[in-house]
Amino acid sequence: MKIAIKREATVISEDGRVAGHDSGATLVRRFLRLFPEAQVIGPVPRRCDGFDVVPIAFVDPEDTVIINMDVLDSTDIWNTIYRESGGAHANIMNFVWWPTSDLESTVERPTMALSCALFPTFANSERTASEIRELTRKLTVSSLAEQAKLAWVNLGFRLDHVKDRQETDVPVVLYPAIYLSDRKRPDLFRKVVEKVRDKVPLKVEMRLQESHLVSEKAMQFSRLNWVWVGPLTAERNSYWEALAHTTAFLATAAEESYGLSYVEAMGAGAIGVFPNLEWARILVPEGYPFLYDTEDEATTLLTRAVEDPDACRKELDELVGGSFTGWINEHHSDDVFDREVVAAVNNWFA
Repeated sequence: MKIAIKREATVISEDGRVAGHDSGATLVRRFLRLFPEAQVIGPVPRRCDGFDVVPIAFVDPEDTVIINMDVLDSTDIWNTIYRESGGAHANIMNFVWWPTSDLESTVERPTMALSCALFPTFANSERTASEIRELTRKLTVSSLAEQAKLAWVNLGFRLDHVKDRQETDVPVVLYPAIYLSDRKRPDLFRKVVEKVRDKVPLKVEMRLQESHLVSEKAMQFSRLNWVWVGPLTAERNSYWEALAHTTAFLATAAEESYGLSYVEAMGAGAIGVFPNLEWARILVPEGYPFLYDTEDEATTLLTRAVEDPDACRKELDELVGGSFTGWINEHHSDDVFDREVVAAVNNWFA
């Protein structure tokens, strides 16, 4: 079977590559690597660097599986292909890589539930899979919910991307998100790092998606002379070089479906300070010492991380009885993701 990847927000650069380093773009590139000769669905045909862009009407439903990252429109895709092909049934696999709590509309949630009940669905984490299962149970008829096909695996990251640590004279704290949306709670991030900076000199780095980079909140951060606010790194290599000199990061999100950026930062050796929430606890080993319940606890933990990062890393190594970054690599390797996605495609569509 051939593979066609559908993600409306995918941007192709002038040199024919998938642009951007947000999670969505990273996943499109991962699918292209995982499935040789895969296509990307787009508005006009185009030959690119190692793949083709094809309109949905050009997809052959007889021998192609569409991996749809825009899950809400799977029924529209199926109907379009059915109508224009004279009755062929499209092979569609939903790929859910964001928290279902993002869906607030009274229309979006049942649409999502129906899509996941009708088409095999692969989720980026056990948490997301559980949310999908609950949606289909509550918002579709029992006959559809009972026949729903669902699988999941943690995304993980490519271990060969990690660079050697480059320690800095002044600790670097990362804002570990590319958005300043309410769910990420950037105001809490600012409150905590300002308190920590009153005690310990530090720098903050924020790499934001373009629409958030020009926001008023981003401007407020950039007025602080110890905060660097800039665009996402142009090259994947530059992204990992930046992580190599990151001392710590402060996660403040109220909800995440997985948290790829946090895992990558920990794999690169940054100390992660997390809210004591289920989505965060899933990423780290039991007994992880850098989980906070209050703003004051977050301040205390981040202060420890930037004052004595070596002692914090030693504590994490002792927690897992070896190398903490090794534990992260073992539990969040993209090798497992690759294997499980391929198995799901074969099981559902072979």
